[in-house]
Amino acid sequence: MAYRWGRLWRGALVFTGSGAALAVITVSNYNRRRIACSDKPSTLWDHNWDRRAPVPDAADSTDGEKPKKATASRHLILIRHGQYDMSHKQDDLRVLTELGHRQATITGERLNELLATSGKSFNIIVHSTMKRATQTSDDLVKELSTMPQIVSCDLLREGSPCRPEPPSSLWKPENHQFYQDGARIEAAFRKYFHRAAADQKEDTTDVIICHANVIRYFVCRALQLPPEAWLRLSLPHCSITRVTIRPNGRVSLKGLGDAGHLPANMVTYT
Repeated sequence: MAYRWGRLWRGALVFTGSGAALAVITVSNYNRRRIACSDKPSTLWDHNWDRRAPVPDAADSTDGEKPKKATASRHLILIRHGQYDMSHKQDDLRVLTELGHRQATITGERLNELLATSGKSFNIIVHSTMKRATQTSDDLVKELSTMPQIVSCDLLREGSPCRPEPPSSLWKPENHQFYQDGARIEAAFRKYFHRAAADQKEDTTDVIICHANVIRYFVCRALQLPPEAWLRLSLPHCSITRVTIRPNGRVSLKGLGDAGHLPANMVTYT
């Protein structure tokens, strides 16, 4: 069979006689990385990303015992707050709109359905201390058949995680905002995202109610994707994002920004 060669900018394609591409040999449009036809990953998974992987210490090596390993999974449900009044700058005045309250109520009903399906209760509900997240939590928990522990956390407040790539032409925080908020949001990630302890016997589900920037950064960090990609994602109000952390530290994203529980005319982004 005769082969024809097609040219790609700074790269090459191999074509069959019918014109179908067989392989991309090199492409330098993305940081000169080889992105196809390679049996080697461009980035290796860090198995000890949470610094909780079992590592034998001196005592273990002396008595011959192996370190205990986790056997349970941790499920995290991340919920963005409902629609809120953006006409004010002061946090206490940026309250949920009537639609935002309704979104939160329906999301609570959805969580109750998930509870009934799983047959298990939520371990804890943690919400940001900002007004709109607190109100969302208050509306949501009213719909739950069982009341879990509820706590608030300043680390989960909205902010600027890190400078996005590509940069936004409309949203340009000062450098000090990234420097200050980034450390706090990273601290929140390290607090809530980790594998189960070795002595945890059963799977747990934690609910975190916070903000779009925070959740998007969490997802990128958890999947070990470039953190600066967070602004490429989009989350509706009261959407549900689900992440599972396995005992071996592997992470899977079960859903991102799911708003299927809301009627189409109630799905909002701003």
